[in-house]
Amino acid sequence: MELVKGRAPGRLVVFGEGMIEERADRQLAWGGDVVNTAVYLARQGAQPELLTVMGADADCERLVTAWSGEGVGVEHVLRDAARTCGRYRIWLGDGGERSFTYDRDRSAARGFFEHGEVEQALDWAAGADILYLSGITLQIFSDAGRARIGALAEAVRSRGGAVVFDPNYRPAGWASPAAAWTAIAALAPHITLALPSAEDHARLRSEAEPAQMAADWCALGVPEVVVKLGAAGAYACNADEAICIPAARAPVIVDTTGAGDAFNAAFIAARLIRGEPLAEAVRAGCALAAAKLAWPGAIAPRPVGVRPR
Repeated sequence: MELVKGRAPGRLVVFGEGMIEERADRQLAWGGDVVNTAVYLARQGAQPELLTVMGADADCERLVTAWSGEGVGVEHVLRDAARTCGRYRIWLGDGGERSFTYDRDRSAARGFFEHGEVEQALDWAAGADILYLSGITLQIFSDAGRARIGALAEAVRSRGGAVVFDPNYRPAGWASPAAAWTAIAALAPHITLALPSAEDHARLRSEAEPAQMAADWCALGVPEVVVKLGAAGAYACNADEAICIPAARAPVIVDTTGAGDAFNAAFIAARLIRGEPLAEAVRAGCALAAAKLAWPGAIAPRPVGVRPR
């Protein structure tokens, strides 16, 4: 397999969008799928570096400072004084299940490929040992921007790096499921590890058994796939093995927001950085996802004794 395993990556780049989070209790926090994963990676002892664009206003400064305080590298967070960060609002239903509404009209991250420092930033990111991005990273850009993301992923993989992708499908950001799958399929030849959820995959393709969902990704050329099954755990496979691991027991379920992002971080840290077997990495992902469920919003409080590196 072409996975970077068993050594601390020299460069772990997380590419996407950071946002202000608004909850039903009117509390303001922050999140964004790749930012969530970056924070949980830092808490796993990794050293993720965020690649994005933010505004220069007080809200954006507060977010960037908070990310840095969590141990996420922010030296490659570019600034655009003419824009600010996007916002999303969480709506909770039964069992802590969440839905979102978004305001991205002035999102600085959407202007990444028009930024004056984009070429230097992409040159730096091309040297990544691990590049992490999501379907939302693709969603916020035009076809031209997605082509540049594909070129970046190709550059990372051609050097022997790992490209990790969570499709994180949000229907409101795409013209149709078919349009989203077309964009994903164009990136897929450069992906080494896919982390879809069964819920997202069903909306993108169709309802199917986990093995068939994973097979859809393998057919695109992805060598290792983990299908997150929510309360049922996760199904994972590669050319050598296929396993199904039950979910960890959640002490209480308050809010499912960010649970998949937490899973991704724990799995990446275990599988790609510490070089653990597939089953152990899936168990690590399930455990962190279950722990996240007890807290509102995307980011749980930092565990006692865990300090940023």
